[in-house]
Amino acid sequence: MTRIMALDLGERRVGVAISDPLEITAQPFAVIDRGGNMLAEIRAIADEYEIGEVVVGLPLQMRGSEGDAASAARQEADRIRDSLDVPVVLWDERLTTATAERALIDQGVKRRKRREVIDKIAAAVILQSYLDSRKGRQ
Repeated sequence: MTRIMALDLGERRVGVAISDPLEITAQPFAVIDRGGNMLAEIRAIADEYEIGEVVVGLPLQMRGSEGDAASAARQEADRIRDSLDVPVVLWDERLTTATAERALIDQGVKRRKRREVIDKIAAAVILQSYLDSRKGRQ
């Protein structure tokens, strides 16, 4: 049984979330540094957890148009697709970091700890949104 992985591509870090085997829920998984060999780390996670699809957050502007960040995300998604040879879907990530931040604040997580986990929480928000949208199509 395969899983779905979501990536929240930040400037310095990449948040990673993975679905359960039934592809119903998203769990925050890891934070990868953009420097170093990011693609190798993503590939290792994909291999270990039998990832069959990757969802990459697409940072659209609030009015829905694409800017430089969205263009960069599309290029990165192409690199990931070539590296993993699995389907890669771009998914609107507007307000995911804000949603993740609010959830962590509501849970009483201190600022320093929030900075450590915000990227993988945002990836989980992206993935859960994607998984929920698929329920309506099945």
